Amino acid sequence: MQGWPELGCALWQLVVLVSFSQTEEPTCVQIGDPEIAQLSQDGDIVLGGIFYFHSKAFDYSLSLFYQLTCRPLVNLKSSLNFREFQFAQTMLFAIEEINNSTDLLPGVSLGYNIYDTCGSIPKTIKVALALNNENGNTSSNSDTPCTKPISHFATCACLSDKTKYPSFLRTIPSDYYQSRALAQLVKHFGWTWVGAVRTNDDYGNNGMATFTETAEQLGVCLEYSVSFFRTDPIEKIQKVIETIQASTSKVIVAFVSHLDMDVLIHEMSNYNLTGYQWVGSESWISDSQIAVVDKNHVLDGAIGVSIPNTHVSGLREFILDVRPLRSLNNDLYKEFWETLFSCKFKQEKSDENYRECTGQEDLTGVENSFTDMSLMPIFNNVYKGVYAVAHALHEILGCDETCNKNVQLDPLTVRCAEGEMSNITDAVTCVRCPPESWSNERRDACVKKEAVFLSYNEIMGILLTTAALFGTCVTAIVTIIFYRNRTTPLVRANNSELSFLLLFSLTLCFLCSLTFIGQPSKWSCMLRHTAFGITFVLCLSCVLGKTMVVLMAFKATLPGSSMMKWFGATQQRLSVLGFTIVQVIICILWLSISPPFPSKNFEEFKEKIILECALGSALGFWSVLGYIGLLAVLCFIFAFLARKLPDNFNEAKFITFSMLIFCAVWITFIPAYVSSPGNFSVAVEIFAILASTFGLLICIFIPKCYIMLLKPEKNTKKHMMGKGPPKTF
Repeated sequence: MQGWPELGCALWQLVVLVSFSQTEEPTCVQIGDPEIAQLSQDGDIVLGGIFYFHSKAFDYSLSLFYQLTCRPLVNLKSSLNFREFQFAQTMLFAIEEINNSTDLLPGVSLGYNIYDTCGSIPKTIKVALALNNENGNTSSNSDTPCTKPISHFATCACLSDKTKYPSFLRTIPSDYYQSRALAQLVKHFGWTWVGAVRTNDDYGNNGMATFTETAEQLGVCLEYSVSFFRTDPIEKIQKVIETIQASTSKVIVAFVSHLDMDVLIHEMSNYNLTGYQWVGSESWISDSQIAVVDKNHVLDGAIGVSIPNTHVSGLREFILDVRPLRSLNNDLYKEFWETLFSCKFKQEKSDENYRECTGQEDLTGVENSFTDMSLMPIFNNVYKGVYAVAHALHEILGCDETCNKNVQLDPLTVRCAEGEMSNITDAVTCVRCPPESWSNERRDACVKKEAVFLSYNEIMGILLTTAALFGTCVTAIVTIIFYRNRTTPLVRANNSELSFLLLFSLTLCFLCSLTFIGQPSKWSCMLRHTAFGITFVLCLSCVLGKTMVVLMAFKATLPGSSMMKWFGATQQRLSVLGFTIVQVIICILWLSISPPFPSKNFEEFKEKIILECALGSALGFWSVLGYIGLLAVLCFIFAFLARKLPDNFNEAKFITFSMLIFCAVWITFIPAYVSSPGNFSVAVEIFAILASTFGLLICIFIPKCYIMLLKPEKNTKKHMMGKGPPKTF
């Protein structure tokens, strides 16, 4: 179950070969002899299968790819692989079922061409090309490829990359999940110091890479990680075993194919390697033949993951019913019969150690890898693969009572995925569009994405701008009212200097929200967050100063108290300046080290580009917000302490309420800001600025304006003093 071009258990593919009319097709000329299918049957539509019936008997020249051929078997000790023969039988079983079905592909017969790769990777590639090109023309001077869509059975996570393997489908999960599961399994048993062995191919290397990454995240350390391939020199395999012997870890994670495990187990029989805990991948952990060859019980107690067990009705009986094979004049079936029953047919008998085959043998009492049905889960994957192709063909052909055996097709098109395009008919691969483009509906061109940002022209931008300007105007009106009544007791009692400074800072808060609207630029990105941070700190510094004035004023009425001496007008100005300078320093550091900058967000929406301001330094942004939050909490605490002081008009009560609103807005802002996509996060930040600013303006100043305009009789020193002790500010 290894990835292409791995040849481990059950590497196979289905290729749809159909006839279609074409004109002026580029001529392709095959180099070398055509491949001959070991098993074949004619049909309206032919499915192709690749299996390695022989895992050792192959002979080829590496320099001449087109001359790859399997070596004819000349002795009884053949390398016939019963396991692969079972897979091929499963494919034939599914095809027979479909051909006998009246519901699926009625009137259309399926045939097959099944090839033997002999366990050779180059041979597998040659056979795959032969299948893809109907075993005909495979070389061309034209740029037009001679390939058609294929799908094959494998688990390598590398095959999930649709940009490289757009036509690949599978009926088994990717090794990505198995590798993570193995890491979780190792962690579950508390094994934190392990060794790793892998097949040196895509299956082993990709699987082990994912395992290693996950294991490190879980706190599992690898003492060593070694690789080998079954065709490596014996010295290299011995070196792998010596590495295991020299190690201190007693747990070995083996991400290897069953063929490679066979080789490793055979060589380990010469070493004393018992006492190790093996953790295996599905390729060998569920293979009963591995246990058979493990004569020294090296793998006793091995654990791992396997494909879930399943049952295909009638399949076991079909595979084990070998009687129909006797009448077939096929070299592969003849070899299968001789190997299965350990005999030789008379005309080929050359070794007196073997009895003569009669053709009447049966499986009664025979126990070997062919009669072992432990790989039924893999058989089921082959079975599902055939049916998947059949159902796809059924949909394509639109089969109903009008279907007939002479059905003809147009080439099948591989439709590009979203974000990809191809303007070549029947192309196998697609081209991914550039980041600033997206594929059109037809997937034959890339169109430029729409760039979006919070602008003054859209409804949300207009509403937020209107709210900001309205707040600015209201603040200006309040300032005028306070200025006209600056000599009255109500204005003077609440520290008129801080009140005017607070109104000025509130105006800046309303106006700074406008910097968040419009297309982001280098300067607007730096201005929006720093201006917001500094103006809000100035605002809260004034509120904190006013709250402390209320507390100090009442403390100053106690006999012998000199509180106001230590918090007079000069100290109030210095406190506001000091609090604000701290924020200015934070902003300067932020802008100096990693300032905000305009960026393009391609992730939130597939067909749009979000123009936004990246924070630069997230620490800088959250430091600015954190300092604002600190001052807000201090304001709330001081105001809360002063809320019950005797006074007919105690400003601390209103400051307390305004700080409750302020804190509620900004606590709600954080999750809303983080979870809002694209330019909605900007709108959320503007809303938080406006809501908190309106809260301060309304709670602190509107009650005073109400008295000054509608209840002037309460704007007197006598009313302000009430029954409480006399106060001076």
